[in-house]
Amino acid sequence: MFFSKKKVLGLDIGSNSIKAAEVEVKGKKATLIGFAMGLTPSECLSAGDVVETENLGAAVKSVLDELNSKRKMVSVGLWGTSVIIKKISVPTMDTNLLAEQIKWEAEQYIPFDINEVNLEYKILEGLGGPRETMELLLVAARQESVLRYAEVVINAGYDCEILDVGGFALANCFEMNYGVIAGQVIAIFNVGASVTNFVVIDNGELVFCRDIPVGGATYTMELQKVLGISPQEAEAMKLSIARGEPVPEEAHGAMNGTHEILQEELAGAVDFFVNTTSSPNIAQAYVTGGASKAQGIVQSLQQGLKIPCEAFDPFFNISYNKRAFSSDYISEIRDYASVAIGLGLRAGGDSD
Repeated sequence: MFFSKKKVLGLDIGSNSIKAAEVEVKGKKATLIGFAMGLTPSECLSAGDVVETENLGAAVKSVLDELNSKRKMVSVGLWGTSVIIKKISVPTMDTNLLAEQIKWEAEQYIPFDINEVNLEYKILEGLGGPRETMELLLVAARQESVLRYAEVVINAGYDCEILDVGGFALANCFEMNYGVIAGQVIAIFNVGASVTNFVVIDNGELVFCRDIPVGGATYTMELQKVLGISPQEAEAMKLSIARGEPVPEEAHGAMNGTHEILQEELAGAVDFFVNTTSSPNIAQAYVTGGASKAQGIVQSLQQGLKIPCEAFDPFFNISYNKRAFSSDYISEIRDYASVAIGLGLRAGGDSD
């Protein structure tokens, strides 16, 4: 939402874990030179809203300090119910007039008091449409939420240089790795602990972004319920399944049942996108996020959504410092790193 040419650290604060990335950007090439992860303290986040800044700031400080970076400016990603992203059409007008008009246009789409949000917009140049209208991507974030994220970074002893949106960071990471796929609509499913970010990119332009309240915690709860075990035991069993270790047959049944829940939720979101936009059908989907480690999730989504799906690799084109990271470590963080890396790419002075 706000951009800078200064080098920053990418900070992804999720409901279960905090990820931080230091990315070196030179021209069209990017290299990961630092990465750290830590647990998000319980009760600090609710549906993406920061509810407790002191403990969360201390946890963020621990993760950022682990990078041991000279950079002190941070690009942090917003997500959750306080952020609204919507593609809208407005009558074609001079860009100077648009800047004045956008607040009035936004009022009909934003479910918050327009005086209590930060508004940004982007003209979607890459999409065709009638000459008498302009396609815009409207972004609104509640000021209270923005201030709390900034406060967390400040409490950690760093400067909040950029406030971005997690969905945009995913799109940035995708483009740096896979480029602009002309003439195709691409979906990204970032399956986190409590939510799944659903992002749609049409001809290189982000046109849709929604947070869906299902994720890794859903798998854990289903394992608890089916096997009658504690949350800690369920979490450990989920990891055992991901590693291919032997577990009771009922555990596999619980995982498959949760795959179906995820399929249904995402199918509803895909249907909403298809029915409310003029974009072509989704041609390809990429799956990432910590919960995407669940065994069989990519194949299950492909079968249920009837969309070709594959794992999103944030290191498909982005390289990493081989003196700092082993290939095993990169494999370990691959599903967690996309948003933090996308936020760190803002170090290149990205203006999209």
